[in-house]
Amino acid sequence: MARRVLVIDDEKGVRDALRQVLEYEGIEVESVGSGSDALKSYPQFLPHLVFLDVKMAGMDGLETLKSLREVDPRAVVIMISGHGTIETAVEATQLGAYDFLEKPLDTDRLLLMLRNVFDRVELASEFERLQDTIGDRYDIVGESSAIREVLDVIEKVAPTPARVLITGDNGSGKELVARAIHRGSPRAGKPFVEVNCAAIPSELIESELFGHMKGSFTGAFADRAGKFEQADGGTLFLDEVGDMSAAAQAKVLRALEEGVVTRLGATKSISVDVRVIAATNKNLEDEITQNRFREDLFYRLNVVPIDVPPLRARRDDVPLLVNKFASDFLRSSGIGTKTFSKEAVDALKQRDWPGNVRELRNTVERLLILSSASEVQGADVQRLTAGAMEPVMGSLAACQTFEEFKEVAERGFLEAKLAENAWNVSETARKLEMPRSNLYKKIEKYGLERASR
Repeated sequence: MARRVLVIDDEKGVRDALRQVLEYEGIEVESVGSGSDALKSYPQFLPHLVFLDVKMAGMDGLETLKSLREVDPRAVVIMISGHGTIETAVEATQLGAYDFLEKPLDTDRLLLMLRNVFDRVELASEFERLQDTIGDRYDIVGESSAIREVLDVIEKVAPTPARVLITGDNGSGKELVARAIHRGSPRAGKPFVEVNCAAIPSELIESELFGHMKGSFTGAFADRAGKFEQADGGTLFLDEVGDMSAAAQAKVLRALEEGVVTRLGATKSISVDVRVIAATNKNLEDEITQNRFREDLFYRLNVVPIDVPPLRARRDDVPLLVNKFASDFLRSSGIGTKTFSKEAVDALKQRDWPGNVRELRNTVERLLILSSASEVQGADVQRLTAGAMEPVMGSLAACQTFEEFKEVAERGFLEAKLAENAWNVSETARKLEMPRSNLYKKIEKYGLERASR
C-alpha cells in the first residue's frame, strides 16, 4: 500500500525535517504552510495521516482540524506544537485528533506512532475488503421481474421484526434471501446463525438448537450453548425446517412464543432475543395434512412468505449470474483470465437447470477449469456440462435389449438427480425414497462421479 502523509506547518524548517524522515521511510509526502492550503490539498492528495501544527498564522491548527474532520470524518490527524499544554491536547482530542506530539519531535516516538497509525489504517482497509468480499459472496444477482419481486419483499420486511418463511427449490438461493434480510435489519451487527435441519440427525437436533448440560446424554462431556443462544440478539436461519423432528418442533414453538430455551439436562430456562427466518423446499401445508409438521408452528413461522423462483423462471438473469460466478472464481482460483462467448452464455441460458443457481455456479467453474481456450465457447458448454438428459435419450434408442435399456435409463436418471441435488447423496436418496446404502451401490455400479469443480 502506498502510504501518504500531509504535513501542515507554517515553519519551513519543520516541514523539511518531517519530509526527510518520512521519505526515508518510503512514505509519499506533501507539505503546505497554512490551514487554507491544507483544505485545498487534502481532497486531492487523500493522505492516510496528517501532521498538523497547532500554532499557525491565520487559520490555526484547531480550526484546521475541525474543518478537516468535516471534510473527512475518518481523517487521522496528529497535532504537533512547540507550546503544548494539557488543555490544548484535550481540546484537540475532543475535536478528533489521533494523538499529540511536542516539538522538538523525537524521531523514535515519531516512527513508533507512524507504525501504529499505518497498522491501524491497513487493518481498517483489510476489514473493509473482507466486508466487500462477504457482501459480494451473498449478493442476490438478477434483474428479472421474478427476482425484483423477491427483492421488493426483502426491502419491506428486513427492517421489521417479522418472521419470514422462505420457500423454493434446492439451490434457488434461499440462504441468500435470509442473509439479505439479516443485512437489512437492525440486527445486522449481531450474529447470523444457520442450522441445516436436514443435515443433523433427529436425535441430535434438539441439542444443536437448544444446547445441553454436561452428562445430559452419552457423549455430553461439557456444557454447550445451542444455536438459539448463539444467535441471541441476531438472526437464526432454520434451513430445511420441514425436516425437523416433532419434539424439536414443539420446543421451537415454545421458544418463539415465550422467548426462552432450555438446554437438555438443565432445570433453568434462558431468555433469548432471536429473529427466526425459516426455509424449506417442501410444501408445509401438505406436511401438516400428513401430520409431519405442526400447524401452529407453521403459522408462527409464516408471517411473511417469500417464494424464491427457480432459475428456469428467470432465464434472463443467467448472463448476470455467469458473469458474477466467473469473476468470483477467477479472482480466487488464480487460473488466469477467461471469458464466456455470447454463444456459450446463450447455450447456458437455454438449459432448465434442475439444480438451479447452485448447479449453474458449479457448471461455470467446471467450464472455466476444463475449457482450453481463453474464451469458453458454445461447443464447450455442449461437451462439458453434466447431468443433461439429451445424451441419455439418444443412448436409450440405441439399446438392443430391455435389460440394457433399463441400465442406461437408470444410470441417466440417477446422474441427473444427483446433479439436481448438488451431489448430496443423503438428500438425493431421501427424495428418491431409496435407502442411502442402495444409492451408494448404484453410484459404484455405474461409476458415477461428480464433475470437477
